[in-house]
Amino acid sequence: MVKYREKREELEKATLSQFDSLSACSRGRERAEEECTVRTCFQRDIDRITHSKAFRRLKQKTQVFLRPENDHYRTRLTHTLEVSRIARTISRALELNEDLTEAVALGHDLGHTPFGHAGEAALNRLLSDVGGFRHYEQSLRVVERLEKDGEGLNLTWEVRDGILRHTNDPLAATLEGRVVRLADRIAYINHDIDDAMRAGVLREKSIPERFTSVLGHRYSQRIDTITKNVIENSYGKNQVVYSPDMHELMEDFHDFMFENVYRDPVAKREESKVDGIISGIFNHYLDKPEELPPEYLIIAFNEGLERAVGDYVSGMTDEYAVSIFTKLFVPAPWTNAGAY
Repeated sequence: MVKYREKREELEKATLSQFDSLSACSRGRERAEEECTVRTCFQRDIDRITHSKAFRRLKQKTQVFLRPENDHYRTRLTHTLEVSRIARTISRALELNEDLTEAVALGHDLGHTPFGHAGEAALNRLLSDVGGFRHYEQSLRVVERLEKDGEGLNLTWEVRDGILRHTNDPLAATLEGRVVRLADRIAYINHDIDDAMRAGVLREKSIPERFTSVLGHRYSQRIDTITKNVIENSYGKNQVVYSPDMHELMEDFHDFMFENVYRDPVAKREESKVDGIISGIFNHYLDKPEELPPEYLIIAFNEGLERAVGDYVSGMTDEYAVSIFTKLFVPAPWTNAGAY
């Protein structure tokens, strides 16, 4: 029988950088498993994440604009796919492990709440007595604890580390995880500009010339410029970085987006309602835990009711959260069924 996995592992050893993370040298899984005869450990992690329920729910979770009616706005799922593509491009050029990179990228936002960062802020407040809520920690919790009816996905250590460290310090232990961290920011800053223009929140002429003169005027130009800068300044090194000038420009661009998009009153005019929806649902299940799905009652028994309700609410899509809130708090229309 052809040893497909072993051949792939040998190919990694022969072709990848000295700084890459080899599949054959993974620190392994929390629960030991027999290796797949075809896929490397990181390829298996890609498949486990892609086939998870949490991954499918990303299609109806807000990226920036709440519940957009236009089909072309990003969702948390399309954001994840864009991060994956940028990250793989960088990893391939740097001769790193593309499979590990893709697994981290696909899993990095699995713990995001409904309604984007507005939902995250609401849950962070509601869970303050039990340590708060941070989406990167919840992403790790999803793959370790919540998926597969509480079994978790049993991912490799390297993938779990990259998911946890994709937005907070310290940096991921692997260069592949650090690639995803940069790719995440490259993706969201640039596609959020694209969506903001689509929404009429930004106009191209409102983007300062000091950004466009370096990065370009189009979405594709900006992605290309920044990605190449990372590659050129990281190749052959045990680090993944922009040039100092690009780093400063990206920080300024990030500040510009916060000022003109992420805190824009037009873009955020509906977000004041998010706290009420999340709080209403959360407090309802605190008062009536018997209405939680059975798997969350197990979490409540083992880890406390607040954490269980937080897990349930954070996993909801935007549409499901609205439907639950409507069911709980909006009177149903009267029907005349049964009258004669």
